[in-house]
Amino acid sequence: MKLGRRAVLHGSAGALIMAPAIVSGQAPARLTLDTTLPEASFHTVNCRRFAAEVRKATGGAVEIDVKSGGQLGFTGAESLRAVRDGLVPLASYLDLQQVGDEPFLGIGGLPFLAGSAGDLKILQKHIRPGYDEVAARNNQTILYVVPWPGQYLHLKARAETADALKGVKIRAADKSTQEMLAMIGMAPVVIPWVETRPVLASGAVSGVSTSAVSAADGKLWEFLKFFHATYHQWSAEIVAINSDAFRRIGADHRRAIADIARKLEPEFWDKAFQQDKDGAAKLTEAGMTRVAISDGMLADLRKRTAPIVDGFMKRVPSSRAPIEAYLAELKRT
Repeated sequence: MKLGRRAVLHGSAGALIMAPAIVSGQAPARLTLDTTLPEASFHTVNCRRFAAEVRKATGGAVEIDVKSGGQLGFTGAESLRAVRDGLVPLASYLDLQQVGDEPFLGIGGLPFLAGSAGDLKILQKHIRPGYDEVAARNNQTILYVVPWPGQYLHLKARAETADALKGVKIRAADKSTQEMLAMIGMAPVVIPWVETRPVLASGAVSGVSTSAVSAADGKLWEFLKFFHATYHQWSAEIVAINSDAFRRIGADHRRAIADIARKLEPEFWDKAFQQDKDGAAKLTEAGMTRVAISDGMLADLRKRTAPIVDGFMKRVPSSRAPIEAYLAELKRT
């Protein structure tokens, strides 16, 4: 993105932020919410639902204009900074994409930390205060956080032990996933999603690490037979507002916005988990078999990847207390 465009956006965002508290007959405050996600993404649908509820609760005094598909020109990794610097009043962004600026936000990507939706809720309880601290440090306020569906190992053959994964060539989405899969004995290759089907068709890989939702969208049943419920990594979408923008909204409307976010967040979480169930159902209907991971296999996978978690806590000292508190609550110390 060119500096000139940033300056224009900063100027327009400033005008939006400076809109005074609402009075009778005054034009509504119109705040832009930026997201790189496509219009059809359930997270974008959530943003539009949130915006509609805010408009309703404030009697149209506060309007949130959702710009999907990266229309404003920011990449996902720039979103935290864009909100921080007032280039855009609000944004919906992936936590893992912000680790270059704030490593704490990488906790969800640690391997085999949360093995179920229930575990993830407990983990979020422990790490959310840290997320809020990160936001405050970056001149923003988190309105709500919603997970993406968990990750599966989609393979040609059923694997019932960690050793059965040894040497399997598998697609990884990024370097952190590649490192994790290598530690459990697989042969991972970083491959962009758009190249996954051609690579599967060529036989260069015989597995894919991705969610059930993406696997269904990609019709992976045409190449693979089993999807293993490892839930080896999670990520979350954060919706945050520039703190200066938030303070300049009238107090009653600030409370209304915060209340709406608190009310909708559990509903949005349920929607995320339903996405996972729906994706898994499509895979089974198409002939794939869902493989539950045994306690013994999961313990082995956690043991093999423990150095990643330990190394993260050393590199990001602020992560140690919430991670250890979470593991203690699950009696996994």
